[in-house]
Amino acid sequence: MSVLSLKNVVKRYHNHIAVNDVSFDVHENRIFGLLGPNGAGKTSLIRMITTITQIDDGEIYIAGEKLNPSHTAWIGYMPEERGLYKKMKVGEQLLFLAQIKGLTKEEAYRRIKVWFEKFEITSWWGKRVEELSKGMQQKIQFISTVVHQPKILILDEPFSGLDPINANLIKDEIYRLSQEGTSIIFSTHRMEQVEEVCQDIVLMNGGKIILNGEVNAIKESYKNHEYHVTYRGDLPALNNTGLNLGVHRPGEIHIKSDADTPANQILQTLINQGVAITGFSEIRPSLNEIFISKVEEQTHA
Repeated sequence: MSVLSLKNVVKRYHNHIAVNDVSFDVHENRIFGLLGPNGAGKTSLIRMITTITQIDDGEIYIAGEKLNPSHTAWIGYMPEERGLYKKMKVGEQLLFLAQIKGLTKEEAYRRIKVWFEKFEITSWWGKRVEELSKGMQQKIQFISTVVHQPKILILDEPFSGLDPINANLIKDEIYRLSQEGTSIIFSTHRMEQVEEVCQDIVLMNGGKIILNGEVNAIKESYKNHEYHVTYRGDLPALNNTGLNLGVHRPGEIHIKSDADTPANQILQTLINQGVAITGFSEIRPSLNEIFISKVEEQTHA
């Protein structure tokens, strides 16, 4: 089921079309990547979904219902430009923000305490935000975004400013929330992060969608039938085997095959030629390579 649906959405600013006829669905319990370079239209889309700005054309639906102000309770949004009050103490600020989102003070305190214990930051309660590093502030911002247990969680560059350990901590929570029923929209220009985290993507450029679908299916459709092989010993001649050699270094080779040649057949051919295989893997293009290819197609269309 689609928890969020966009139908032919358009956003204009003066003479500029920031979002141009965009349609996609975000499904329950999925991590959805909203991808594209700066200026692609990602932030404009998020602002319409969160009702910060109005749609000029098209429609947005939450769980089959046309978007309205009551749906803000469904959404948790962590913007790239963090919105914490620098002079306010961490605990007081989180209580204040949680109550704005509809929690009682008692329930807010209980939930915040659970998060503080989980992140091992109980000593931060009385600190002012300005005393915290950027990474520490990121953790507090994350708690403020999820404390009301939203059904849709929108994270804009969530790992910005985090060291690898804390990035993994937040990543683990993203996975857990998704497994427990939260639909997550992950907005970023970092393609490699999306490959690791997201199941579905929309790839945008110049306000338009240039690619939309399930990550593995997209990468599968753009593969070039290339394989990376590592081996021991000497490599025999592979003439008349139907295999085309690419990069060739001592102990490793790249092989390109015809589209209708199964990987098992390639591996068996190598074994039959007496190659002592130590590793065999298919080379699939990265999302960054696919993006560059799609932009070039768009440019020359």
